[in-house]
Amino acid sequence: MPTKSRQIAIMGFRSVGKSSLTIQFVENQFVDAYDPTIENTFEKELKVLGHEYQLKIIDTAGQDEYSIFPQSLTVNLHGYVLVYSVTSEKSFEVVQIIHEKLLDMTGKISVPMVLVGNKTDLHMERVISFEQGKQLADSWSAAFIESSAKQNESVVEIFKSVLNLIEKQDGNTQKEEDKCVIL
Repeated sequence: MPTKSRQIAIMGFRSVGKSSLTIQFVENQFVDAYDPTIENTFEKELKVLGHEYQLKIIDTAGQDEYSIFPQSLTVNLHGYVLVYSVTSEKSFEVVQIIHEKLLDMTGKISVPMVLVGNKTDLHMERVISFEQGKQLADSWSAAFIESSAKQNESVVEIFKSVLNLIEKQDGNTQKEEDKCVIL
């Protein structure tokens, strides 16, 4: 079976952990301190439900409510990961603005998207509940995952989930239980 190429953009307010999630996924390491991202591209192969994927992940610069949405992020992209920090009300507000701008730019009512509440390891600083994140994702018809890049919690699931949504949009749905196994 041929390898499928998929491009995914990871977006959100600054310092929510977009690069940490991406580097944890691609290189299996947590980077504690780094310079703010301008824009980086990472590649990784991943196998999901028997399909090989060559992922190209565009780790964007942090956006705020005034950022102009780059047209380049609507061309040849298959899916999106929108990230906020569970410790930041502001990042939760900004992710909603990014979502609106994304739909405006693509001209679609929905795109394959995973909403990610990152930094769950910071229990004492949490201000956004799981329920708030889930409710927002449901209102967008998006998948929802809470994660910790630092503890490598649910990081791979984020990218598997967005791939499944891309396949579903392309009409290529395959559930685990649909597979026939002869022993």
